[in-house]
Amino acid sequence: MKVFYGIQGTGNGHITRGRIMAREFRAADIAVDYQFTGRPKDTFFDMEIFNDHLWCEGLTFSVKNGKINPFMTVLKSSPVRLIRDIRQLDLSSYDLVICDFEPVTAWAARQQKKKTFGVSHQYAFQYKIPRAGSNPVSEAVMKHFAPVDIGVGLHWHHFDQPILPPIIDTPDIAKRVQKNKIVVYLPFENQQKLIQILAPFRNFEFNIYSFVPDLTQRIEHIHCKPLSLHGFQKDLHDCAGIICNAGFELASESLYLGKKILVKPVHAQMEQTSNAAALVELGYGHMMNKIDPKIIEQWLGITKAVRINYPNTAKYLVEWIKNGMPPADQGWCNQVWSSVRAMPVDLS
Repeated sequence: MKVFYGIQGTGNGHITRGRIMAREFRAADIAVDYQFTGRPKDTFFDMEIFNDHLWCEGLTFSVKNGKINPFMTVLKSSPVRLIRDIRQLDLSSYDLVICDFEPVTAWAARQQKKKTFGVSHQYAFQYKIPRAGSNPVSEAVMKHFAPVDIGVGLHWHHFDQPILPPIIDTPDIAKRVQKNKIVVYLPFENQQKLIQILAPFRNFEFNIYSFVPDLTQRIEHIHCKPLSLHGFQKDLHDCAGIICNAGFELASESLYLGKKILVKPVHAQMEQTSNAAALVELGYGHMMNKIDPKIIEQWLGITKAVRINYPNTAKYLVEWIKNGMPPADQGWCNQVWSSVRAMPVDLS
């Protein structure tokens, strides 16, 4: 079997999920070629597992100070270039096309009548799951941004729908957690303002990861670090909690590791607003609509979290693909969820 796999690269969550799938494909001896879109080529990092992957610009949203900028989103998009990239992508030699919400791959496969399997959190929105901030435009974007023949959605809970648990690494849980250590990943916010807001909380150690080059500060309890897969994972494993946007993948990893979570959704981004609502509804996390020092202070005082023992969903999916992709019905999804349990964690 020869597979083509398109991955949206706007945030790091899709890429993280892709790394885990790539590892399982390699273990199953399935040949896969990868394509990434959604951000400049030189901003990708730790991409070795994808070998000689392809890149094109694709589509993304322009975000500044935690808000989607519709004008800049339209200004930066190029319909002519997008159509050209779709037409130039030759999928004729592939047995299966997989799409992680990546539009060039999805639309090229549709034009060439290639069977397309989509796996992403976004495909869960075709079912009845918690929603917030929905409107006709956001619903249309969710439906038509990267259409596929078979869409397998991922979420933190099944909501009695045929969706699967998150695709995450399932490592051993750190035995020692630093109860005052916090990881902060809010790349779409103003980083200097963020540092100023966190500065008064001197009883906590903040590890801020961002895209900003040479971000420096002279505050002893705040550490600014460049994005790094291994460095970030190391801090995430032994921290007590994480403050982040309401993307799906990082919150999934945090739930598996038993971290307390405070999310600030990107303004006017329906998926993130819905994710924040789901975390609160499930009792898995807390949210703030803006970077609010009062909410942060209250959250820092919380000593309880939830740990969820998600399975190796990627392995289930690769085995399912090898078995010919039978209907992903409710019974199969229930089997994948059967061992999942939410357990309380004491962080005091």
